[in-house]
Amino acid sequence: MRRILFLLFFLMGMTYSSLSNVQYPLSIKIDPSLRNQTLEGWGVSLCWWGNMSGRWTEEKIDTLVHWLTSPEGLNYNIFRYNIPGGDDPQWRNCEEHHMGKPGTGKGLRAEMPGFKVYPDSPYDWQADSAQIKVLLKIKQARPDAIFEAFSNSAPWWMTVSGCCAGHDNPNKDNLAPENYEAFSQYLIDVCQYFRDTCGIEFRTLEPFNEPYTNYWNRSGSQEGCHFDPESQVKLLKVLYPMLQESGLPTVLSSSDETAVGASLRDIQVYGSATRMLGQWNVHTYKATNEEREALRDSVRRHGLRLWMSESGDGGRGIHGNLRMLQRLFDDMRLMQPVAWVDWQYAEEYTDQWALVGTRWAEQKYWKLKNYFVRQQVTRFIRQGYTFLDVDDAQTLCAISPDEREIVLVRLNNTRQPQTVTYDFSLLKRLSSSVQVYTTSRTQSLAADTQQMSDNVLSVTLNPQSVSTYLISVE
Repeated sequence: MRRILFLLFFLMGMTYSSLSNVQYPLSIKIDPSLRNQTLEGWGVSLCWWGNMSGRWTEEKIDTLVHWLTSPEGLNYNIFRYNIPGGDDPQWRNCEEHHMGKPGTGKGLRAEMPGFKVYPDSPYDWQADSAQIKVLLKIKQARPDAIFEAFSNSAPWWMTVSGCCAGHDNPNKDNLAPENYEAFSQYLIDVCQYFRDTCGIEFRTLEPFNEPYTNYWNRSGSQEGCHFDPESQVKLLKVLYPMLQESGLPTVLSSSDETAVGASLRDIQVYGSATRMLGQWNVHTYKATNEEREALRDSVRRHGLRLWMSESGDGGRGIHGNLRMLQRLFDDMRLMQPVAWVDWQYAEEYTDQWALVGTRWAEQKYWKLKNYFVRQQVTRFIRQGYTFLDVDDAQTLCAISPDEREIVLVRLNNTRQPQTVTYDFSLLKRLSSSVQVYTTSRTQSLAADTQQMSDNVLSVTLNPQSVSTYLISVE
């Protein structure tokens, strides 16, 4: 046990040292000609918080949506709607309410009601009314919103196990090949309903969620469905022509793997089959910086738009929040997706896997420290801003479309203060007065001003903090 504890402390020390092995004070030159991707937006999945908050009072839902979408809030404009599969209402093939099992389940919030309960039953478009209600309020609040539909699992009756949580063997496909066409039609019918009845047009449709993993098993904690990479291609070859014939402008996205390494394997297997796609999605729960760069280059070679479509992390307190922010920095700097999407917006009993804390049954909610940490980036680096290439892992920098504003975000997740000097001499006529916003253990988006001298900005960051600097180009 002592050896295990020593190893844990040693690894923790390595983590801290890896963030602080740069010699301070540090001087960084900003070159506005070195440009990377242009931001399409920040976003979040509606699964599962939409299924819970959509049952609240109108006023409370409106507040949650305002905090999420307002340009002065999180400024999110990308939303992923979870097309529910749904379990057998009679629980003939799995444990009753298995997603809410104590200790192992995700809770009944993950128990999503399918639109088509049996093969011969009509569609029940009221089944998912709570999540749909939130989606419609988001559409009203953000007319510029981009919507994606994604599936965690086909309805139970299309699966091999008869359970939408997965196969008995989690390494095996759970969608029966003879039901590829039925599943494709189910997805298309849902997209058509939203367009024709709700006025919501999904730009992309993602039929998979973390498909090449062993997470999904019968009576598991949430909807999930394993697909080998070869099976993914086979399903897409059925879905693609059907979607084209449907008259929907929606295009396909894939493959939504949980790890960047798995995504690299998928895209290699897909080969020329990527022509059926309009977008490549990946989650960064597990990623090295080398894998990020390799995926960036591979997706570009295939001519696809790249989204980081889901991520989240554990930890404790602001250190965990800032560690998640470091992942966002690594993603945006190295993998360079045009969109970055959170997994959960609101959740119970965690200050890590959500931005808003809740008590669902009591309809209580509040902004977590994680909300302000994320806001340091998403509120100020807005849609249409272009990221600049900066040689510092803890710096994110972007320029506005009219080139009148530079946004610089600096992270310090160490236990020591850091001083960094930014040289903007390649830019001319910068305002000497810089707006500053800081989040730390004791601050939440605290506003201040700082002076720049001769186009040089010297900043000192307190331990475990993040600051955003708004620099006007005159």
